[in-house]
Amino acid sequence: MRRLAIALLFGSMLSLAGWHHAGAQSGDATPTAGPAPVDVLQVSGLFDEIVVDTIEETIARTETNGSQALILQLNTKGAVVSDARMAELFERVANAKVAVAVWVGPSRSARAYGTPAQLFAVADATAMVPGSRLGHTGRMLSVGGKPLSFGAAADTLASGSMSFKDARTAGILKLNTTDEGVPTVRSMVGAMDGLTAKGKTLATLTQEVGKDGAAQSNSTLVRFLQMGQIDELMHTVASPAMAYLLFVIGLCLLVFEFFTAGVGIAGVIGAVCTVLGCYGLAALPVRGWALGLLIAAILAFAVDTQVGIPRFWTAMGLIMFVPASWFLFRSLPGTSLRLPWLTLIVGVVGVMFTFIVGMPSMVRTRFATPTIGREWMIGHLGTAVVAIDPNGVAEVSGATWRARTNRATPIPAGATLRVVGIDGVTLDVEPQEGAARDYRERRAKHATPDSDSADLAAADPAAASEAPGASGEVGAQPGSADS
Repeated sequence: MRRLAIALLFGSMLSLAGWHHAGAQSGDATPTAGPAPVDVLQVSGLFDEIVVDTIEETIARTETNGSQALILQLNTKGAVVSDARMAELFERVANAKVAVAVWVGPSRSARAYGTPAQLFAVADATAMVPGSRLGHTGRMLSVGGKPLSFGAAADTLASGSMSFKDARTAGILKLNTTDEGVPTVRSMVGAMDGLTAKGKTLATLTQEVGKDGAAQSNSTLVRFLQMGQIDELMHTVASPAMAYLLFVIGLCLLVFEFFTAGVGIAGVIGAVCTVLGCYGLAALPVRGWALGLLIAAILAFAVDTQVGIPRFWTAMGLIMFVPASWFLFRSLPGTSLRLPWLTLIVGVVGVMFTFIVGMPSMVRTRFATPTIGREWMIGHLGTAVVAIDPNGVAEVSGATWRARTNRATPIPAGATLRVVGIDGVTLDVEPQEGAARDYRERRAKHATPDSDSADLAAADPAAASEAPGASGEVGAQPGSADS
């Protein structure tokens, strides 16, 4: 939570300073002498509105900052924006004034799945790292009124995926490369040398003579671009694991703040987390019924929190919370957005600990202070919901409470009881009739006069001094004063 708050504060400072987008990065540096530089934008994660906007803004910046090409380094498993929005992006890539290349990398585990994979059909140059995969494109979109196509490989890519070698054999890759593929960004820049795109021939390599007299090739300046701080933060928030955790943590903190009878740091952080979680969930494909079940589970936990006893509603909350978490996100073509096991375990175990151990302890501690003002209940009558022997549950003034009584006076279920004290959220009760006090009174009636005097002396010394047979008159005889 502290790191998130720091990130938000830092993001706000950057926003005030005008560092919103990639232009604040090294991509706007003045190019050096020689071939024009090549810009590289690293794109990872799902294509959301922030990613699409960043790509479009980077293309516009590359067209005016002296770069000869832009490389989009992709590692994505799908898009969460509409097909219409992706079609606008494809149109922008196709009509860019500079060459736009797409490279799936930088590791062998990189993927280009879903609608973003259709960028291979509109980009001027395409390549992949050996081991990476491309596919699950779904329905092909249209650019300029013409549907995009991968030719004979269209059906395979629509519902399946291809490796680097398969894509090269099928003619999907637009750069001539060896079996080694394009393992690094520098290799990608070098492979683009001599490529003709948008009416221009790219010159990304220069020939120089080394000290040994042999010719060697050096690539042009490569400038790496990144999202701005705020954009990066919001893009991270829109990932399934982060959106889920922020939403759940936020709701738990709001429940905590509600039962602390005030507004403090937990409430503020809870509100921020909830807002960020809602933003992330709004950007992702969420099942409505699962989201509703998740909220209902938190409300069920809150019902038992008010009495400080994990009971029926806590069990119902767990029964609802687990499947709601598991089925919260819908899958994308070729990609399951189901929460990772680690995230799921952290969420479920964290909520269990919060509402079974932490929250009841907090409520008992909080309500044990005299500031809550529940002393009015002392002396009120209630009913035993279950047998209290010595612990049980009582209903007083329409509310259910945890209760305890003296072991000598158990209270059967349905019997009337009286509240004699409050300890946190636990009521100290006694039977309306036949309490421990009543037994003492009965014993007093059958006690000897001596025991009566002793009891009276213990209860009221002043009264005892005036009673007949008090210590000052012991052994006195009538008329002894005359003597």
